[in-house]
Amino acid sequence: MATTNTLNKPRLHLALAGLLVVGGLFTWFGIMQARASGVPSAPSPAIGAVLNRTLPSSIAHLSFENQEGHQVTLDQYRGRTVLLAPFLTSCQEECPVTTGALLDIERAIVADKLTHKVVIAEVTVDPGRDKPDRMAAYAHTTGSIWPLLTASSATIARLWHFFGIYYQKVPEGSPPGINWETGKPYTYDVDHSDGFILLNGQLHERFFDGGMVRVSSVPTRIRTLLDAQGVQNLRHPGGGSWTIADALNAIGWSLGRAVPSP
Repeated sequence: MATTNTLNKPRLHLALAGLLVVGGLFTWFGIMQARASGVPSAPSPAIGAVLNRTLPSSIAHLSFENQEGHQVTLDQYRGRTVLLAPFLTSCQEECPVTTGALLDIERAIVADKLTHKVVIAEVTVDPGRDKPDRMAAYAHTTGSIWPLLTASSATIARLWHFFGIYYQKVPEGSPPGINWETGKPYTYDVDHSDGFILLNGQLHERFFDGGMVRVSSVPTRIRTLLDAQGVQNLRHPGGGSWTIADALNAIGWSLGRAVPSP
């Protein structure tokens, strides 16, 4: 018995080695085939986490209101890749920069005729101030044409708790920022997570990025919404930041086809 096992061990090792070589060849072939076909690779772990988490119906059917006052649920976007971003219309540090990046991403989606397959949506972390009319004014000011969603405080809390997005009401700085819509000083601010969440057509959470966006510039109408910290963030977003190309790659990965930059 011992002799038989001893004789078979080299053969077993050779067989395993052969399987590893064949498996490696298949993996290499798959990567090369994906590259040749133009299918983007998964997003880099340097900017976020690849996931595969199904949205429960309790989250998919939460009711939001867009800037036009229409009711919206995430389930309505089933069949489309969704880029979901937290924001607030009173943000002066990062949200306007994110919105500026989303303008370029939206242009790429439109140029590639993918509006029936991809949707961008920004969801507030400040439901107390972000009502549909305020959202509509923000859309007009920034040029946003995608859904800007708000809801009750309880609904917003359920959504962002599920996705692990942090936000907290904090005192306004001194001197206070000036409300771009009313010209009056803000009375409070909201600290919150940055980045974006990517859902595929089956409403599975596939990617989460928690960093600031890195862009070379934003339109003047958006830059005017930034305070000194916002201008600093625009220039130096820090580690873990993502780019427009990163977001388009993630969308293309979800779709199974490349999305060219605008």
